[in-house]
Amino acid sequence: MNRNLWLLTICQGLFLTNNVTFIAINGLVGLSLAPYGWMATLPVMGYVVGGALSTPLVARTQQHFGRKVSFQMGLAVALASAVLCAYAAVTRDFWLLCMATVVAGYYNANANLYRFAAAELASKEWREKAVSLVMAGGLIGAVAGPNLAAHTRTLTAVPFTGAYLALAVVAVLSYLAMLPIAFEPHVATKGHAGGRPLSVLMRQPVFIVAATAGALSFGMMNLLMAATPIAMQQCGLPFSDAAFVLEWHVIGMFAPGFFTGHLIKRFGALTIMALGTLLYALCIIVALSGVALQQFWLALLLLGVGWNFLFTGSTTLSLQTYTSEEKDRAQGALNFFVFATLALSSLASGILVTTSGWAWLNYGSIVPVSVIGGALTWLAVYGRRPRAVD
Repeated sequence: MNRNLWLLTICQGLFLTNNVTFIAINGLVGLSLAPYGWMATLPVMGYVVGGALSTPLVARTQQHFGRKVSFQMGLAVALASAVLCAYAAVTRDFWLLCMATVVAGYYNANANLYRFAAAELASKEWREKAVSLVMAGGLIGAVAGPNLAAHTRTLTAVPFTGAYLALAVVAVLSYLAMLPIAFEPHVATKGHAGGRPLSVLMRQPVFIVAATAGALSFGMMNLLMAATPIAMQQCGLPFSDAAFVLEWHVIGMFAPGFFTGHLIKRFGALTIMALGTLLYALCIIVALSGVALQQFWLALLLLGVGWNFLFTGSTTLSLQTYTSEEKDRAQGALNFFVFATLALSSLASGILVTTSGWAWLNYGSIVPVSVIGGALTWLAVYGRRPRAVD
């Protein structure tokens, strides 16, 4: 890895610090401020809805200003939105908190392109490993996020306000790490660049499966992760236990990044994605076996590793489906599907865990796992068969 990739890895880690801290605290702050309990995860939902709504804008800023300027714009929004979240917590304004997380979604949409930028900073034969290793930077977030939430939640008189202010500092650190990165020279374009239209790109079997697996794997992971702090609180477990479980969950998400690229290179993306699907199924089985700390811990760890295999595999798979001229519209579409699914899963997470309970949340997760498995099987068996010549 060259210096640019190392710095991008740090930025990825700080981005995940932001995400994990948001997941750890937004549901609990929402639960304390929301008019009704089922609205608790609306601030979590706001973050991903903001990401979905920002996807077209991010695609345009990436196209017009290039990677670096667009990423820096995202970090400026991260700083402003963290301060706004802190103010909402102090004033106990639930709807302002939701709005602040929607604004923060612009940063989410921007930083979700770090993995694609990693592939562009590496030679062709290193693309899989570059994507995997930069995503491994999420280990920073795995350790820093839960501990940041745990150690700053009582820093001020209003619970968790200190955590939001700490995220403002994280945004500044990420901005400083971004400054020295030398991305590919950018040439601004007007309108759409060359290449195939998005409608053609989206009809490719490989694109369909990459988009389906990427969106549903992220959606299911978010469904269970966002609900975990609330479910553990309902089971009488302290916040320190929830922070511990989330820490190991995010370690599971990103520690495999040091070798996932090698596995994909050797066995192929579909094989590693199938293994990720199996780990998701095991996560559900463990989660349904009980609600003790060790079961939450193991289920979320399996969920994290499964997500890494599925999401890294789907990202690598998608690289086959577009050219450099088509990257902005293709990557924008892939991220939009992810954010749209995350928005639905965030809302469903709060509703299910506060009304039906942890068990039914996991029963519902069987559906996306089955769809992912079916999509992978379809591509392996039928999607790559050569068409008959008339």
